[in-house]
Amino acid sequence: QVQLVESGGGLVQAGGSLRLSCAASGNIASINTMRWYRQAQGKQRELVAVVFSDGSTNYEDSVKGRFTISRENTKNTVDLQMNSLKPEDTAVYYCHGFIRENSASAFRNYWGQGTQVTVSS
Repeated sequence: QVQLVESGGGLVQAGGSLRLSCAASGNIASINTMRWYRQAQGKQRELVAVVFSDGSTNYEDSVKGRFTISRENTKNTVDLQMNSLKPEDTAVYYCHGFIRENSASAFRNYWGQGTQVTVSS
């Protein structure tokens, strides 16, 4: 069974930085895309950033220039470096991976448990 475990959330003042990490473990044959989502209280979950298997990336407009997503394929990890944080970045952040457990199986969606990021003004 594949598991994704996030770490690195916490409380930070506006303008500060945090780095989130996510490690995938278990039976993993290959990982396609890896993403970070966030869900603020009372709002829908939204995509923050995605990194594709070739290393290319995309970002939600409000985080462009402030957040950087990166992956380490040999370790099955994905990080999210968050700089110049704003109170509106406050949310639970979730790691997502599109993962195949073996060469005979299809890619499936896997989620981490989420990590809280709180930015105070």
